[in-house]
Amino acid sequence: MKLILAVLVLVLVVETQAQWRHYPGQAIGGAKDMWRAYQDMRKANWKNSDKYFHARGNYDAARRGPGGRWAAKVISDGREAIQGLTRRGNSDAAADQAANRWGRNGGDPNRYRPKGLPKKY
Repeated sequence: MKLILAVLVLVLVVETQAQWRHYPGQAIGGAKDMWRAYQDMRKANWKNSDKYFHARGNYDAARRGPGGRWAAKVISDGREAIQGLTRRGNSDAAADQAANRWGRNGGDPNRYRPKGLPKKY
């Protein structure tokens, strides 16, 4: 019985540790997802669409796994911190962070999609 329990614990530990080798790739992919959402936002140039692209970038990155989720959080928090230093009014930061968290936690980014935004986004 002890042997079976020891083998089971060993398998669980090895499997958990094996997942960490994917972390860097997930983080890189997540950063690319964030960049793609930013590029799409710039290209769309659509009024009131920034929250949608915030949520979409975080959502896509987080779907890659823990590494992607980490990259999305670091990029989002860093971006908001830098903008907080350069903005005159920081009233939009809380709404941006809410959209970031929504997407990172698996919420549908379309919650923030503005009417009329082309379907390719």
